[in-house]
Amino acid sequence: MKKSKYLLPNLFTSANLVSGFLSMIAAHNGQYAHAALVILLAAGLDCLDGKVARLTGSASAFGVEYDSLADLLSFGMAPGWLLYTWALRSLSPFGWLAAFAFVICGALRLARFNVQATGVQKYTFTGLPIPAAASMVASAVLLVQHLYEDLPGNVDMDHPLVIVLAVYTLALLMVSNFKYRSFKRLRWRRWPLPLLAGGVLISTVLVCGPEITLFLLSLGYVLSGPFETLLRRKKPEETVLPAEQ
Repeated sequence: MKKSKYLLPNLFTSANLVSGFLSMIAAHNGQYAHAALVILLAAGLDCLDGKVARLTGSASAFGVEYDSLADLLSFGMAPGWLLYTWALRSLSPFGWLAAFAFVICGALRLARFNVQATGVQKYTFTGLPIPAAASMVASAVLLVQHLYEDLPGNVDMDHPLVIVLAVYTLALLMVSNFKYRSFKRLRWRRWPLPLLAGGVLISTVLVCGPEITLFLLSLGYVLSGPFETLLRRKKPEETVLPAEQ
């Protein structure tokens, strides 16, 4: 039983890995909305494996490394392949270069996270987390596919350069020094009613318009790092008064 508890979080990590692989297959077959949904499923599984490991006391160095390898496929390779097959194939070589920039910056982001995982970033992340970047890609694909579901083939042929710039922006944000909140510091017991009301509101909007809601939530988190950095720079520094003798 002591050894079997280490199996449970690794099962979630394995499901995350399988989701990334299935997303690449769906993107290869032209099922872009399905590929995006599986990436979002992988993001949910990625949140669960860490929580399960902490709750069961089964966190291990093996689990950390396995999780990083799964994340590279699910949130690096799978979104990169989805972007290339969905929108960037016609812009060769600039298209595959943008997709590759997303993948390699995601790999660098994961490597930096593993190095700094010893308590340096307990409540904040340095750089945009790769699951958030992948969720941004997936939610954008879902939204565009929903808005232009009647158009055959690639639906973004009118503005491919905009997508290239957006992909490079996400790649640079992953290797930037912007601080992003990890949500581990949220004190759920202090504000139960506001959090409950917010959860009900988000759930209602998700049911009515899931594509636009997921896109706005992902975009809001992506922009939160630069926005909070600008706010901290504009905040006047407090003057320290000398202590009385």
